[in-house]
Amino acid sequence: MKSYGKVILVLLLIWRTDVVIGGKSQPQDTVSVSLPGDIILGGLFPVHEKGEGASPCGPKVYNRGVQRLEAMLYAIDRVNNDSNLLPGITIGVHILDTCSRDTYALNQSLQFVRASLNNLDTSIFECSDASSPLLKKNASSGPVFGVIGGSYSSVSLQVANLFRLFHIPQISPASTAKTLSDKSRFDLFARTVPPDTFQSVALVDIIKNFNWSYVSTIHSEGSYGEYGIEAFHKEASERHVCIAAAEKVPSAADDKVFDAIISKLLKKPSARGVVLFTRAEDARRILQAAKRANLTHPLHWIASDGWGKQQKLLEGLEDIAEGAITVELQSEIIEDFDRYMMQLTPLSNQRNPWFAEYWEDTFNCAIKNSSEDNSTNHERKVICDDNLRLSEKVGYEQESKTQFVVDAVYAFAHALHHLHTDLCTQNNENEGGQQSHHAHSESVWYRKPVVDIHSQACPDMASYDGKDFYNNYLLNVSFVDLAGSEVKFDRQGDGLARYDILNYQRLDNSTGYQYKVIGKWFNNLELNLETVVWNKEQEMPTSACSLPCKAGMIKKQQGDTCCWICDSCEPYEYVYDEFTCRDCGPGLWPYPDKLSCFALSIQYMSWNSLFAIVPMIVALIGITMTIFVIVLFAKNHDTPLVRASGRELSYTLLFGILVCYCNTLALIAKPTIGSCVLQRFGIGVGFSIIYSALLTKTNRISRIFHSASKSAQRLKYISPQSQVVITSSLIAIQVLITMIWMIVEPPGTRFYYPDRTEVILKCNIQDMSFLFSQLYNMILITICTVYAIKTRKIPENFNESKFIGFTMYTTCIIWLAFVPIYFGTGNSYEIQITTLCISISLSASVALICLYSPKVYILVFHPDKNVRKLTMNSTVYRRSATTAGGQAMPTSSGYSRTPLGTGVGISASANAATIAASSGRASQSGSQNSPSPDITHKQTIIQNNEEAWIDSQATPKCE
Repeated sequence: MKSYGKVILVLLLIWRTDVVIGGKSQPQDTVSVSLPGDIILGGLFPVHEKGEGASPCGPKVYNRGVQRLEAMLYAIDRVNNDSNLLPGITIGVHILDTCSRDTYALNQSLQFVRASLNNLDTSIFECSDASSPLLKKNASSGPVFGVIGGSYSSVSLQVANLFRLFHIPQISPASTAKTLSDKSRFDLFARTVPPDTFQSVALVDIIKNFNWSYVSTIHSEGSYGEYGIEAFHKEASERHVCIAAAEKVPSAADDKVFDAIISKLLKKPSARGVVLFTRAEDARRILQAAKRANLTHPLHWIASDGWGKQQKLLEGLEDIAEGAITVELQSEIIEDFDRYMMQLTPLSNQRNPWFAEYWEDTFNCAIKNSSEDNSTNHERKVICDDNLRLSEKVGYEQESKTQFVVDAVYAFAHALHHLHTDLCTQNNENEGGQQSHHAHSESVWYRKPVVDIHSQACPDMASYDGKDFYNNYLLNVSFVDLAGSEVKFDRQGDGLARYDILNYQRLDNSTGYQYKVIGKWFNNLELNLETVVWNKEQEMPTSACSLPCKAGMIKKQQGDTCCWICDSCEPYEYVYDEFTCRDCGPGLWPYPDKLSCFALSIQYMSWNSLFAIVPMIVALIGITMTIFVIVLFAKNHDTPLVRASGRELSYTLLFGILVCYCNTLALIAKPTIGSCVLQRFGIGVGFSIIYSALLTKTNRISRIFHSASKSAQRLKYISPQSQVVITSSLIAIQVLITMIWMIVEPPGTRFYYPDRTEVILKCNIQDMSFLFSQLYNMILITICTVYAIKTRKIPENFNESKFIGFTMYTTCIIWLAFVPIYFGTGNSYEIQITTLCISISLSASVALICLYSPKVYILVFHPDKNVRKLTMNSTVYRRSATTAGGQAMPTSSGYSRTPLGTGVGISASANAATIAASSGRASQSGSQNSPSPDITHKQTIIQNNEEAWIDSQATPKCE
């Protein structure tokens, strides 16, 4: 049933062909090139241009088509005269004109099927005499073994579907549509050119090399343009090239259609680049429409091999096409073919029925005795001279696909040679080998007059299945062609992808133009941009909807994917991708190019900074002064002045002052766990030592003078040991608070970011927690100040109490000023640390100067006053002596048990006596020579308490 259905289909096709041919609607319908041979190869070439309207063929011959036809004849001649390739076998041809139209090409191809009907299964047919039917064989063109063609992809798509039904293998020298690589549909199709997928990649590579991102496209209707532009759009999209306008040229387009296409392109003025995936005639009409539009800013053409490097296509349009970039399959000039063409004349080339038309079109003349169809042209054209020959002077140039036509013929020849070796010889000697030396053999341009009667073609060879031949022989050929290039097919039947990149340029010092090779493409692009010439542009033009954004800016889409506005990232952000900014994060800052971030330098107080030098100088001066006082007190340890000052509390207070000065060094040092621990202990404990000692002193003075009127009993806890215990207890509270603070907020370092451009290394101390840690010291300062206020009315000779009061008042002022300054300068760590250091040093300096400068003055400048003697004034002394009934009794140490006075008297005893004297003066109601009983009573109480203090300070001595 399968064979029966096939026969029915063939009969229908043949009937249709008979109708078309019988009609003889065009002269070309019955014209073909038919040369006999043992093996017949068919040929399909666009000899005439596409006709308009109902006519399939136009009156004008197509220069490229004629050259390709002659290239096939040339290659057949060389093969038939090559003793190393198919010896004893002649190849015949049957070449038809496709007129560049797919439907007409399909009708023409049915002639190949008619000639191949002898391969049908005739077992189902029977003649009247019971014999098997025989199909008539054309004497000039027998069954077609394979076909070379067509040129256009649309033609190849149509005829390939027909040929596969009859197992006729096909090799195209020019069809590049991607879909022809699909072996499920075109399983007997091969080509000596690569598919358009590679050409599309090459076109996108060129555009990317120009840094273009926004282009328009124009493609022809049909498989070549549609499949080619589809592959281009896919590749462009993957590589971020946007399509501004995509226009299609219909098959029957007129000038209005082309003018409308140009108008649409001009609506996208940013897309200066235009990609053409069109047939040659469509490319010419697009350029004509561009010339009619009189463009102010020229378009820059990027064209596929449909344009290639054709010169005739650009006649009269050179100024519009100047600067065009075209892609052409990399091919070499076959010089021997040029010699072949240049020796041809209409008289010598009778086997090509269309050569006369080509000759007349080339030389613009009329041939004698030509067809009647040209009679009207004779009136307008001169008669062609018999001496005319094709040459470069008359515009002859070898067509770019010539090499691929020759390669297609040789591919069949090599495959047939291998088939002949396997089927028709007893041994499998490889007579010709895969790589024969055709390029070096003698040029032979004549054909054997008749088929060799001693043909070596065996019957098995002529009837060999075309599908097996395609898969087992044709796809496996590999040879070096006449131009020295390697020829082979991949498993899809495609040839190697090699392209030349051309630039249409004006010749130097001439009005002529030429195509100049500016690059090549073989898996990747090699392009010399310095040699590129642009149309009316000195520099490379821009074809982009939006210009690239500057460093640190991102794209915000508007409309097309390649159209955007640029928006700046924040100063602290980097460009994550072309559409997104991201924060560098704390402590990081973007590089100038905004592509990544770097770590900011960590800041901390530097020793050579002015903010560190000033507090260090103050602290070092204070440390020096404090050590000097300690040494001075140590040298005068047993003198009355030092003993009367309370040595234990004095040394404790001096140690606290020294700790406060040393805090500056800990605060300025680079923050570490160690330095941060020292800061916490140093500041809190240093202040607590000073103010605990002062509180103990002021408390003792207050108790002594305020208890004098209440009791004559000696006060408790005024001995040095008691005072040291009290002071130590007060200090221990601060130490405990600091320890708790360290447990709640462990010491360490942290990074502080006052703004995004700074990273400051600080101790892990929050400002508020630091303030709370000093609350206890503030309480001590407050209580000391209260006691200083309470003892403010002590007589003027009781100067130490006054100095303590001045110290506390000054300290309060310092700390009241420090707190707002410290918290108000939180963003400037240098000012904050300097302020803290200066405040601590000032507090220590006030205590040092106010409390110890009078003592140092006496010890250094008036050591003679450092004695125990009565310093009361004479009036008081006399009153005291009268009341006592005589002079005071000497003590066991030999000194009178009277207070020590110096004019800046420090001794509490002398001050007590002074209070007594003041009290005496306050009681003027009594006799001037006799003190009142109340005064005498107070003197006795104070003196008893003070004697206990002084005795505790004195060192017992033997008389």
